[in-house]
Amino acid sequence: MTRISFKISSSVRYSLHSGQCKPSEYLKGLPHGCNTENDSSCCKAGEEYPQYYCSPPITAETHATMTINSFAKGGDGGGPSECDGRYHSDDEMVVALSTGWYNHGSRCLKKIRIHANGKTVLAKVVDECDSVYGCDADHDYQPPCANDIVDASPAVWSALGMDGDDIGDYHITWSEA
Repeated sequence: MTRISFKISSSVRYSLHSGQCKPSEYLKGLPHGCNTENDSSCCKAGEEYPQYYCSPPITAETHATMTINSFAKGGDGGGPSECDGRYHSDDEMVVALSTGWYNHGSRCLKKIRIHANGKTVLAKVVDECDSVYGCDADHDYQPPCANDIVDASPAVWSALGMDGDDIGDYHITWSEA
C-alpha cells in the first residue's frame, strides 16, 4: 500500500493512509501577538488552521510529535492547566496532550511513558494541547495544536537528554503508564 502524506499547514501533517482523523473545520487566524518563549507560532491574520476533535489511535507505541511548553505562570502555555487549575514549574515532568488523546480529561493527572533519544521517562498529564480552538487570549493567540502532539515541559526534554538544537518538533513514541 502506498502511503501519501502532505502538509495542510506549517505544523500539521495529514496521512491519506490512516484516514482515521480528519480536520472537522478550519479556524481563521486573527492578528495578534503571542508569547514566543519556546519558538511558539502565533496566529496570522486570514490564515486557516485545521481543527481536530480526534487523534490517532493509542497503541503500545503511539507515534507523536513532542513540542516544548512552559506550564509556568507567564509562560507560553497561556492559562493554568486544565486538569488541576494550577501552573506548573518548568522543573516538573508534565505534559499536555492533543484534544483526542486528552479525551475530555480522562487522562488528567495520569502518567504517560515517553520514549525518545534512546531514553524513557514518565510524565504527568496536566493539560490539553487544544486541537480545536486557538487564536484567542485563552490560547495565547497560538493556533490549534496538531492532532498528534505531546506538549512537554522543559524538565521532560532535559530528562530525555535533549537541549539546544534538539528542542522543537521531535518524533517520539508514548504509551499509558
